Amino acid sequence: MLQIVSGLKELDFAGLMAVYEEGNRENGRDNYPDEPEYRQLFLQEENFYRYLQQIFFVTPGAVCAVWEENGEYRAALRLEPYKDGLLLEALETAPAYRRLGYARQLIKAVLARYPAERIYSHVHKKNLPSLAIHKACGFQRISEQAAYIDGSVNSRCCTLCYEP
Repeated sequence: MLQIVSGLKELDFAGLMAVYEEGNRENGRDNYPDEPEYRQLFLQEENFYRYLQQIFFVTPGAVCAVWEENGEYRAALRLEPYKDGLLLEALETAPAYRRLGYARQLIKAVLARYPAERIYSHVHKKNLPSLAIHKACGFQRISEQAAYIDGSVNSRCCTLCYEP
């Protein structure tokens, strides 16, 4: 079931971290290479919390969309205002639930929730599963690079767009 969360008080942060654990472990290794593995994860999750608290959820219109079943988060993504629509970012499915359709269900539910919005997404060009899910949900590739909200550009990612 789709949950739209607009603040930390509504969010099961531990449940969200279970969805993002793999990415947090990777980022923790990159950001804290001299720390033990358990500490890398802790510090990365702490950074994630601060980001949500101090930047993401204070942005008007920013929400976290979560697919939940049986009280457990299965997949998640973030949406925030971008250009002439919304930016879908950080799409992730908990490892135990991958290849079961949760990311697709989540995207489809988000598209239904925001039927009049143009929705953009930046996806790494080598992330074939995510590219396939976006395509199956009706996204089209519109650029061979990603231009982020902060003005930075990433040529390893492409920009996809869903037009209502």
